[in-house]
Amino acid sequence: MKNNRILKVNLYQETIGYITKLPSDKNLFTFDERYVEEAQRPILSLSFKDAEGDLIREVKMTQTRLPPFFSNLLPEGDLREYLAKRAGVDPQREFLLLEVLGRDLPGAVTVELAEESAFAGKGETTRPTRAIPLRFSLAGLQLKFSAVAKQDHQFVIPSSGEGGQWIVKLPHTVFERVPENEYSMMELARRMGIEVPATELIPLDRLQGVPQGVRALGEFVYAVKRFDRDDQGQKIHIEDFAQVFGVYPEKKHKSASYRNIVEVIWKEIGEEGVAEFIKRFVFNALIGNGDMHIKNFSLIYPNKTQAALAPAYDFVSTIFYLPQETLALNFSGTREFSALSKERFKQFAQKSHLPERWVLDIVEQSVDLFFKAWKTVKELPLKKEMCSCIEKHFQSLPFI
Repeated sequence: MKNNRILKVNLYQETIGYITKLPSDKNLFTFDERYVEEAQRPILSLSFKDAEGDLIREVKMTQTRLPPFFSNLLPEGDLREYLAKRAGVDPQREFLLLEVLGRDLPGAVTVELAEESAFAGKGETTRPTRAIPLRFSLAGLQLKFSAVAKQDHQFVIPSSGEGGQWIVKLPHTVFERVPENEYSMMELARRMGIEVPATELIPLDRLQGVPQGVRALGEFVYAVKRFDRDDQGQKIHIEDFAQVFGVYPEKKHKSASYRNIVEVIWKEIGEEGVAEFIKRFVFNALIGNGDMHIKNFSLIYPNKTQAALAPAYDFVSTIFYLPQETLALNFSGTREFSALSKERFKQFAQKSHLPERWVLDIVEQSVDLFFKAWKTVKELPLKKEMCSCIEKHFQSLPFI
């Protein structure tokens, strides 16, 4: 394939496939034959499994963009724009962006250049640079980066943006106190028994590697420990449900429903996973989180071949900022919080082929656990106005 640029796709440091950049800005993904023939092959994505559980081997060719699984490995929005600018590539030309960011992706996937090439598409005269110093503008809405935890609760954003075992989210440029909001919601979730990774709310003076101007946006950054890395820094594979469903990230609010997510969890994990999902759904309904789209649920593969529901993440009460907020996805025919009655949960159970009484029991237990956790809310760094907004919201929900 002379004149084509090729990326090796590695899973747990073993090459499992290749992405080839062809002329006319086309991208081609193929599996390595050794991976295809491996009897106990580690799972890359459920989107590559057919109804019988066999590997879907056909070639995936896309125009300009990467296939959805790989597109979803890349950052979105302002962070993508920023990183693409630092790397000197067009943010829509995902092959080149993946080449730059491929050493520190979500999960156990890494990507590296397999073959140098003289081929250059339109507008490409040089290779993208791998060095991405973090001299960023404050024009973005909310940026997040890998960080390394040091002694005395100090955190450092590496100059390359790679290698951290924590994710830090900087203050939002539009909405106030988002780090305090997310930290508090995640802590409430932990207190009601939802599986949550380690989190910290860090004073900005304990975070090294950001420009001074960030301090004007707020006092704190939010940090969450990466659950796709173990304590030794070894990678654990994960995929979000946009990858599971094989859809591009911009369709995260449109291409699936909560029932579709439950159907996958029931098939791949079973009763325990569905019960945890329902608990998380009830919690986010109670706090008024209208951003629980398909990228905010993930599967994790701790033994490489069997899926489990990944720990919870991205829990934020959005109604404080957007009072008319609705659910991110369809729930049994509605996106309105005000329509979440017990009857609606019964309908959801029926459509999802789940026992009605079992689902309602989990809902009721989750509500009880939430209110026990809510009694401790004054211990958390939430503004009084935010607490009042959440209380007004959950008191209006018909299922409590």
